[in-house]
Parts: sequence; structure tokens; C-alpha cells
Amino acid sequence: MEIIMAFVIGFLFMAAVYLMLSRSLLRIIIGTGLLSHGAHLLILTMGGLGGSAPPVLADGVEDFADPLPQALILTAIVISFGVTAFFLVLAYRSYQELNTDDISEMKGGDEEDE
Repeated sequence: MEIIMAFVIGFLFMAAVYLMLSRSLLRIIIGTGLLSHGAHLLILTMGGLGGSAPPVLADGVEDFADPLPQALILTAIVISFGVTAFFLVLAYRSYQELNTDDISEMKGGDEEDE
């Protein structure tokens, strides 16, 4: 199962980097979302997927699952949601002001002054 997850994580990272290197602001936002999902899966996979041990310690239980990866992923989900919401508001406002979502047109330094 870890091999399949490694390929899924690699595909998510590949797609995220491809989208983040584009000129469209919306594609960059989608790329950051994919990158965060890949990071979440990476943390979960490194924590271990298999096992039937309970996540909490109870009376008589000697083997238990590590709850730290789930706590880290939950925190990362909240942070990535906030960052994505901020990026979407920023993209909406920049589109309102500049009427474009192309990063190279937003710079404004490519035109020659005549």
C-alpha cells in the first residue's frame, strides 16, 4: 500500500509543480492546493498506514498507534485552508483591479515606453 501511496504523492507533487509554474493565477492556487494535499498524504504515509492497533491507550492495551501524524495533518489542513482562502481573495481582488489573471501582465514592466 505504501508503494501506491508513494506514486500518488509523486503524481500530486508533479502536478502541483507544473501548475505552480504556469502564468495563470488560478492555476497557481490550484497547484498550491495540490501541493498541500500531497504533503498531507506524505505525512500520513510516513506515519504508517497498516495496523489494527487503537489510536488511544486503554487498559490492557500494550500496542497503540501514533496519534502525532494525524494531529500534524489536521493542523496542516487548517493552515492550508486559510492560505487557499487568502489566495482566492487576493486573486479575486487583483482580477477586479487589473482585469487579468496572467502573472506576466500583472508585472507591468514588459511594455516599452515610447
